[in-house]
Amino acid sequence: MTADVIPFSAALRERTWSGHSDSEGAGFMDDLMKGKGSKDDYIALVAQHYFIYEAIEGAESVLAADPVAQQFITPKLTRLPAIEEDLRFLLGDGWRETISPLPSTQRYMDRLRWVAATGWGGGFVAHHYTRYLGDLSGGQIIRTLMQRQFGFDTNGVGFYLFAEIAKPKEFKDTYREQLDAVAWDAEERERVIDEVLLAYRFNTEVFIDLAAAKAGTAQVA
Repeated sequence: MTADVIPFSAALRERTWSGHSDSEGAGFMDDLMKGKGSKDDYIALVAQHYFIYEAIEGAESVLAADPVAQQFITPKLTRLPAIEEDLRFLLGDGWRETISPLPSTQRYMDRLRWVAATGWGGGFVAHHYTRYLGDLSGGQIIRTLMQRQFGFDTNGVGFYLFAEIAKPKEFKDTYREQLDAVAWDAEERERVIDEVLLAYRFNTEVFIDLAAAKAGTAQVA
């Protein structure tokens, strides 16, 4: 069965699964999930999330009137305030002065800002899909593991708590139906799939940079 006769969301998942697996398997995240990482490692990850979500939710503001992007934008998914509260809990009130984006994170941010500046609704949806559906899926496993390992209740893991989404599976199913309903032509669908693969690559590179920073070998941008 070819991609043009199956729902776009299914084709997207099938075509990008290897990139998703590569991202999940990056060594830094693998160690953190298996209990080999430290609380400082987790804090470093949250700090990079801050910059990533500052960029993607900034792009959201720019593209709020875009006919494609606006179908997927909802305050139910907004993560930046929760990340800020997590960092305040983890690092104290002066947290903003203590963190900075890694080179890979900066490249990720630059791409998100380019997508917004060029008004590419499909590109925004590609990154939106990659980040938020991942947060609603594997992110819940990460939350449980971090709570178990570091003794968190909800403080420090608020990023993974979606208070306004009572049934994540139903939300994700609806999201995929929306993807299927967008009237993209074949060329634009390919562009969106390529952008999702790029988003996964950025995520993997962030994990690699986090591992390098932990080892004291992070490259300077």
